[in-house]
Amino acid sequence: MEVYILSLAYFDFPMYNSVKSILKGEDWGRGYLNKIFLTADMHFGHANIIKYENRPFVSADDMDNTIIMNWNKVVSKNDTVIVVGDVSFYGKEKTAEIVLQLYGKKILIKGNHDQRNNAWWMETGFHEVSSYPIIYKEWFVIQHEPPTYYNDATPYFYIYGHVHSSEMYRTVTKQTACVCMERWNYTPVELEKIIDLAKLA
Repeated sequence: MEVYILSLAYFDFPMYNSVKSILKGEDWGRGYLNKIFLTADMHFGHANIIKYENRPFVSADDMDNTIIMNWNKVVSKNDTVIVVGDVSFYGKEKTAEIVLQLYGKKILIKGNHDQRNNAWWMETGFHEVSSYPIIYKEWFVIQHEPPTYYNDATPYFYIYGHVHSSEMYRTVTKQTACVCMERWNYTPVELEKIIDLAKLA
């Protein structure tokens, strides 16, 4: 499986220059004006997800507007948001209309519903797009689906989406965090908060 390295120590390769410029100066999301947030599974325009996941919305428009409002309440224009897959069920024009309303520099790690090519997603407003998991700061493995195996000796912390509100997965453990919208009141969560909660898990 291919993995992109999203760690400042590995940014000597040209393909990582744009991500490097986005994350430059941000140390684990802590103590800096520019913060790092994560989220997953917005499912913009997907009316059936309201029924499937018992989301508290009356329509897809209601869901979309609430997510946009919640996002922009916590994310500033200079922050970075890593979206861990499953963005939108709309076409290109409507997806771009929504993504461009969302504050921050947006990195997409594609999920199972994000089948269009990377250029398509960048044209809708993402600053960087990866078809594979990424490793940030040599410790955080960020991928759409949860890890299939890990134990106490695994030297990584996994951040994922995909599972929505499934009770099979805890929201935060000492080695993992699920950043699905349902887990965080339909709002991006700051990396610093995940780190603090993991220490208490």
